[in-house]
Amino acid sequence: MPADDAITSLVRAGRTEEAFERLVPAYRRRVYGLACSILGDRAAAEDLAQEVFVKLWQALPKYDGRAQLSTWIYAITRNAAVSALRSRRRTVSMSDPAVLQEAEGIAGEPVAGDDAALWRQVDALPDRQRQAVILYYQDERSVDEVAAMMGIPVNTVKTQLHRARAALAAALGATGKEVA
Repeated sequence: MPADDAITSLVRAGRTEEAFERLVPAYRRRVYGLACSILGDRAAAEDLAQEVFVKLWQALPKYDGRAQLSTWIYAITRNAAVSALRSRRRTVSMSDPAVLQEAEGIAGEPVAGDDAALWRQVDALPDRQRQAVILYYQDERSVDEVAAMMGIPVNTVKTQLHRARAALAAALGATGKEVA
C-alpha cells in the first residue's frame, strides 16, 4: 500500500506523530473489523480497537520495518483480541443479527442470502481456519502474508485453507449450495 510506505518513511524520519495521524484513518476499519470478527461483539471490538491504537502509538517509534506495516498492525490487533477473548471466555456467533449487520457495514455492501449462509459457515470453522479464510479470501492476502500475519508456517496456512474449503463444501453441499 502506498500509504504504508509514507507512514513507514515518517517513522524512520522520527516523525511518529505525523505517521500516527496517517495510520489511524488508514487502519481504523481494518482494526475494528478484525477485532469484531474475533470477538463477535461490536462494543467490545470498539473498545479493543481503541486499546490497539494506544498500543500502536506507544510501539510506533520502535517499528523497524522488518514486517510490512499491515502485518505488524494485524499481529498486534490479533494478539490483543485473542487475549481479550481468553479473558472473556465466551463467543458470539456470526449468525447473531447484530454481528451480521456490523459485518455488512464493514464490507460496505449488504451480505446476500447465499453469502450470509457462507459466512455463517465460515464463522463455525475452528479459529485458525476461520482466520485463514478471512485473510485469504476476504482481505485478499497471499498465503505468505497470511502466514506472517498468523505467525504460522506457509504450509500450515495451506493446510488450514484446504481443511476450511472441505468443511465449507460439506456444510454447504448439505444445504444444496455450491462453493466456488
